[in-house]
Amino acid sequence: MLASVTFALLVLLFIVVKLVLIVQMKELCVIERLGKFRAVLQPGLHFLIPFIDRVAYRHETREQVLDIPAQSCISRDNIQINVDGLVYIQVMDGAKASYGIEDYRRASINLAQTTMRSEIGKLNLSQTFSERDTLNETIVREIDKASDPWGIKVLRYEVRNITPSENVIHTLEKQMEAERQKRAEITLAEAEKASTINLSEGERQEAINLSEGDKQKQINEAHGRAQEIAILTQASAEGINLIAKAAALPSGDQAIKMRLLEQFIAQTSDILTTADVSIVPSDVAKLEGFFQGMEKVTENIQGAKS
Repeated sequence: MLASVTFALLVLLFIVVKLVLIVQMKELCVIERLGKFRAVLQPGLHFLIPFIDRVAYRHETREQVLDIPAQSCISRDNIQINVDGLVYIQVMDGAKASYGIEDYRRASINLAQTTMRSEIGKLNLSQTFSERDTLNETIVREIDKASDPWGIKVLRYEVRNITPSENVIHTLEKQMEAERQKRAEITLAEAEKASTINLSEGERQEAINLSEGDKQKQINEAHGRAQEIAILTQASAEGINLIAKAAALPSGDQAIKMRLLEQFIAQTSDILTTADVSIVPSDVAKLEGFFQGMEKVTENIQGAKS
């Protein structure tokens, strides 16, 4: 009797388990009735017909991340690189994810690999590094378009590593070294150019300053000579005026004669002293006539003054 009750309880428990289905918040359940798709159950409490309805598939509704294994790709400039990445997907339609593809995860990984190889082949090596965001967006768009019949949504794709081969890395290092050397030479050339320009500007300014100084010096010397000539002229005029006044006085003509005679004798003595040859005046016998002529000149000056 106890065994029968126990058996009946077990059967009842089994029927209840098969009858009641609790779907978790993070999943979807695909129900088949007698092997045919019946419905996609959302999270919550559901009742099934035991032995007729069954849970055929359970799908994760949260965002899933799939690791894309590293693979060898050839860029547009024929450089071999290894690329891996991550793809983020989410199940949007449980029926399509169950019956549209055998394994949407594996299919998504393979599709991401083929799409990545195709897109890498359109870019140069430098573009794969500099245009990584554009590459990610293109891969997401292509994968999402192809995976729409599978009932999944490709949210984003991230290129994780781009690794060129050892020979390519060595070549790139040489290229970067040459580029750094080129920039250094350009910097030195620009510095030398700036230095030459500054030196020429300094020499030009120095020449301008010197010419301005020489010009000012000549102007000052000209002013000085003009003032000197004016002063000498004024002095000569005053001296002649004084001589004329002195000649008008009594015995003035005698004083003028005496002064002229002294100057003549002094100059003759200087000439005879400094000359390399002996100089004898040819009209020594007519010195008296010379002084008489000077006397007449003095008289004429006195007459003009009167």
